[in-house]
Amino acid sequence: MKPLIAAAVFGVLMMFASLNVKEKRNLSNFANVLFLILLGINIWEFVEVYKHGASIEAFKGMIIYSPLSVWFNTLIVALSLFYSLYNARGIERVGVHVGEYYSLIFFMLVGAHLLSVYNHVLILFLGIEIISIPQYILAGADKRSLKSSEASLKYFLMGAFSTGITLMGITLLFGGTGTFELNAMDFSEWNYMMLTGVIFLLISFGFKVSAAPMHIWTPDVYDGAPTAFAGFMATVVKASIFMAFVNIFIHFYELKDVWQALIAIVIVLTLLIGNITAVYQQSVKRMLAYSSIAQSGFMLFAVYASDAIAVKGIVLYAIAYTLATLMLFGVLSHMKDQTYDGFNGLSKKEPFVAFALTVALLSLTGIPLTAGFFAKFYMLQAAFNTGIDYTLYLVLFALLMSAVSVYYYFRLIWAMYFKVGNPILDFEISKAQKAILALGLVLIIVVGIYPDVLFFFL
Repeated sequence: MKPLIAAAVFGVLMMFASLNVKEKRNLSNFANVLFLILLGINIWEFVEVYKHGASIEAFKGMIIYSPLSVWFNTLIVALSLFYSLYNARGIERVGVHVGEYYSLIFFMLVGAHLLSVYNHVLILFLGIEIISIPQYILAGADKRSLKSSEASLKYFLMGAFSTGITLMGITLLFGGTGTFELNAMDFSEWNYMMLTGVIFLLISFGFKVSAAPMHIWTPDVYDGAPTAFAGFMATVVKASIFMAFVNIFIHFYELKDVWQALIAIVIVLTLLIGNITAVYQQSVKRMLAYSSIAQSGFMLFAVYASDAIAVKGIVLYAIAYTLATLMLFGVLSHMKDQTYDGFNGLSKKEPFVAFALTVALLSLTGIPLTAGFFAKFYMLQAAFNTGIDYTLYLVLFALLMSAVSVYYYFRLIWAMYFKVGNPILDFEISKAQKAILALGLVLIIVVGIYPDVLFFFL
């Protein structure tokens, strides 16, 4: 409970700080200190749960803290600190309300916390809404851009629509099982009300994680939102919602004969639409938006399998995907021209930055010795464990789509190293930011060589 309360209190502190501190840099420094303290509190909580040796219930079983869920929260806060340290200057350039921006991010971490520890579908609903509503505001934070306002409105309308579907799914689930608590739900004798509720939740989660055909909001929202916030929305938020997605569908395992087939269809559509559409993009930002859709297709394998390996796999995938994508969005926020041509010759102007981006792109592609390789390996292994006849064809299709992704990822590498140009930066990439990129680069390689380092204490 300590990290949950701390994240909420820190959000309020940032609100008061924004009223009394006028210097943007001081607000960013204060936020980074709070992120660091929050990380320490999460580590403290993890040690307590780890020593306890078993899951701990809170609020009469509505919340359950397991070592894995607390460890996942710790990693999410660590990634948020990584994001904040690198993107502080980008956040300061969005507008004048820097303190409020950080406040909203802390409140989003409250939602992320709830999404990994819930055992009650109403807590799940609260977590989704707490993590979603600040995104609608951050997407429209750039008041100088009509695209930002459009992104905010589209995100709000689609979010409101998916919220209605979520509530309908929860209502039907309660009507079919007679309880809101996941551990108390009995699906041994299922009925169509239960099944319809599960399908509604599948659709609503599909909206939240940009799975096709519920992905239509994603490219415009990510493209219109300020780049400094789009990176957080596409990574930390998505990873948290996927963790919730896997956790709830583990409890629906007795209905797997129906929803596994539906998820298989969603996986095919998501991989196909995400990868093929990314090929035709000229804007790197829109390419990353469609790339995030394609990566969702791989992460859906964890939901498809919904077992212990899948839960560990989604943690690994979340870290690998988030690190690489945060690095890409972070550098993208510096670029005046965000098309592929804007990166022409970057290796000559910023050789280390180009190298760090290359490693991040290789990880997203799934090249060996990067974290992305084992992330995809775990997903496919979890899928094979289901033993379903058509899984082999599903995996082969995923590998084919991964090969397609080589084109648009390597196209950016080609632009940086083999094309002549003079990339213009809106603002300088500082030595401190390069050090943070170096940390991300090292983590991608370390996890790529020894993925079990993430589960050393579990």
